[in-house]
Amino acid sequence: MNTVVPNREQVYELLTKYNKNESLIKHALAVEAVMLHFAEILGEENKEKWGVIGLVHDIDYEMFPDQHCVKAREILKENNWPEDYIHAVESHGWGLCSNVEPVERMEKVLFTVDELTGLIAATALMRPSKSILDTELKSVKKKWKQKSFAAGVNRKVIEKGAEMLGMDLDFIIEETIKGMRKVADSIGLKGDL
Repeated sequence: MNTVVPNREQVYELLTKYNKNESLIKHALAVEAVMLHFAEILGEENKEKWGVIGLVHDIDYEMFPDQHCVKAREILKENNWPEDYIHAVESHGWGLCSNVEPVERMEKVLFTVDELTGLIAATALMRPSKSILDTELKSVKKKWKQKSFAAGVNRKVIEKGAEMLGMDLDFIIEETIKGMRKVADSIGLKGDL
């Protein structure tokens, strides 16, 4: 069976076949945008791959939450995806629901920004404008310290990811905000601005 490198349209179709929840789809779009943004600022050649991985990373989450990252392998394999794409998707759950370690830089970025997009989105929604467009690093850092705020966001994973990447956490937060701003409308965070 030949592997197929899916295009963005096919990936979105596959994502929405397995996910109907609007919040999950918005999260996928946010992570896709951030992955594309990081591919750009890091000078990566294959930006499309980064975007596709970001878009599809939670493909199994809505239907199989207790088999997250495990079912993703099955779904992507059935659709003849290349092994390196499947590995990247599995690795974002490392230490949580997967024992597949992020090795490539792209995988480490996904591992780091997946949780972070959730914290940033929650921070943006707390602003009077309810917008990512005026959400700043200092606001996110303030909310970061409040453990009860967006309690489901695993801050240790974000810190570990930053460490694995050898990047400053503030830089990662700022660039993640910039990536999310590019799709503010489609992720429901344009707000009143």
